[in-house]
Amino acid sequence: MPTKRPQVRVGCCGFATAHEKYFQTFSCVEIDSSFYQLPRVETAARWRAAAPPDFEFAIKAWQVITHRATSPTYQRTRIGAGDREHCGHFGFNPTIRWAWDETFKVARALGARLVLFQCSQSFRPTKENIANLRRFFEHAKRGKFHMGWEPRGEWDVELIASLCKELDLIPVLDPFKTEPIPVGKVRYFRLHGVTGPRHRYTSEEFARLRTICAGRQPTYCLFNNLAMTDDGQRFQKLLGS
Repeated sequence: MPTKRPQVRVGCCGFATAHEKYFQTFSCVEIDSSFYQLPRVETAARWRAAAPPDFEFAIKAWQVITHRATSPTYQRTRIGAGDREHCGHFGFNPTIRWAWDETFKVARALGARLVLFQCSQSFRPTKENIANLRRFFEHAKRGKFHMGWEPRGEWDVELIASLCKELDLIPVLDPFKTEPIPVGKVRYFRLHGVTGPRHRYTSEEFARLRTICAGRQPTYCLFNNLAMTDDGQRFQKLLGS
C-alpha cells in the first residue's frame, strides 16, 4: 500500500553522509554543489535511480544566473572569460539563458521538487534588479518543480511576498531569522543555525520549529549548519514523537 507523504520533510543542504546511508536517514536533500558547478545530467540521473521512489531532491541553481563573476564563489566555477561579464543578477542574456537551460536539464534528471535561486547580498531591491527578476521568471521555461527564491540583504518582507505571489515563487528563508511568508503551495526553510553555522539547536528551539511547521501545508526543513546530520535526525525524532 502506498504511504502518505509526510507534511514535514527533513534533510540537509548537501549529502552530509555517504549516499546510501543518507537515503536511509532522510527524506530529502538539497543539492548545493550545483551552485558552483552543475553535475552532469547522467550523474543526476544516477542519484535519482539510487534514491528511494519517495525521496525528494531540491537543487540550487547555478550561480551564473544569480551572482556576478566578481564574487569569490566563482573560484570553483568553470566558465569562459568571455561569458563572465554577462553573469549574474538574472540578466536575461544568452549566457544566463544557457545557464538556466543547463540547470533545468539537471533538475529534470533529478525529478527535483524545487529549484532554489539564492541571491547575493549585492542583489539589492533596486528598480533594475526587480525588473531583471521579473523578466527572468516571466520568460524562463518552467518544469514540474517549484521555483524558490532566497533574497539576502535589505529586502522588505512585503516586497518579497508581493514578488513571490506575482511571479509564482516560493519564498525561501530561515524561520528563526525571518517570519514565514504565507505565499506558495509549499514552505521551504533553510536552517543556518540561530547564532551561525556552529550552532547546535536546543530542544526549546526545535519545539518552536515544530510549531512553525504545523499545519497542512507541505514543509521542507533543510539543515545547513555544521551539525546538520545530527540536528536533522534529532528534529525528525521529535516530529515522529
